[in-house]
Amino acid sequence: METINIKAFGTAAADAPLKGLNIERRVVQSNDIEIQILYCGVCHSDLHTARNDWGGTLYPAVPGHEIVGKITKVGSGVSKFKVGDLAGVGCLVDSCKTCNSCKNDLEQYCSNGWVGTYNGQDKHLGGHTFGGYSEKIVVNEDFVLKVPANLDLAAVAPLLCAGITTWSPLRHWKVGKGSKVAVVGLGGLGHMAVKLAKGLGAEVTLFSRTPDKIQDAKDLGADKVIISTDENQMKTVNGEFDLIIDTVPNIHDINPYVATLNYSGTLVLVGYLGPLDPFLNTVPLILGRKSVAGSLIGGIAETQEMLDFCGEHNIVSDIEIIKMQEINEAYERMLKSDVKYRFVIDMASL
Repeated sequence: METINIKAFGTAAADAPLKGLNIERRVVQSNDIEIQILYCGVCHSDLHTARNDWGGTLYPAVPGHEIVGKITKVGSGVSKFKVGDLAGVGCLVDSCKTCNSCKNDLEQYCSNGWVGTYNGQDKHLGGHTFGGYSEKIVVNEDFVLKVPANLDLAAVAPLLCAGITTWSPLRHWKVGKGSKVAVVGLGGLGHMAVKLAKGLGAEVTLFSRTPDKIQDAKDLGADKVIISTDENQMKTVNGEFDLIIDTVPNIHDINPYVATLNYSGTLVLVGYLGPLDPFLNTVPLILGRKSVAGSLIGGIAETQEMLDFCGEHNIVSDIEIIKMQEINEAYERMLKSDVKYRFVIDMASL
């Protein structure tokens, strides 16, 4: 298959900094779209992949799965988009399209393995996929999203991961007016959970370990803040919440939060992958028909639904724009939670 050579930013090893390099993209096929990338959000998954924190990283690695830009070419069979349209690409660029999950617009749970925007199996060129830290990307139109023109384009980028990661559980558990939702952690995911839950009409509470997030949370739309390290405050919300979205990316004790669920309530983990420590106490689960669940991004239809909702309600991420050359410093700042609340790369700097 014919390819084009483009500029990108990536790393050749887990212990090497990201720097400029060249990668190959396929030439646009009949159902493909070529997008000039204008902005790319920076996700914790980018950092973990670049540094092989989860194992299995294929090098050279080019991260980036919060992509927005302008369409520069379309294939002859493309019907949903045209040259000049604003477009987005999130965490996945392909799936089998035939399993039950895919047929039900749940490509993120593809039984045969969805293809990640980076570090996935490239079905066209072989090898692995390269992400949005690059000039352009070529994607099948079925995995391209329409971006509302009324929104700040740079601030839209994180919606394609942080936004959909929190939107999907809100929709699955049918959050709306009258729902009581709590959010654990006020980072890139957490601040979007607060905004989207509030946008859906829920009463929203933030759990924070320290009081320094109180004003920020209220500015973002939270109705109240509970200091999770204060036992007396935690007791005041015992049995209160219908849904808790836990965005904390590190191992932590979820038992105190389970106690704040209403009967039939659910705590959904969206930020942490791995074993729980200490163990989950099943007594309140059984006695209150409570659940602990997990959720992963969203399918293409659900992601488009989220973008349309954000367009209607003028919801975007709070961001700090950086140059591509500042990515290594940004990764270190992310580890210190030194960003409000998502870095976005201005790809013109590449």
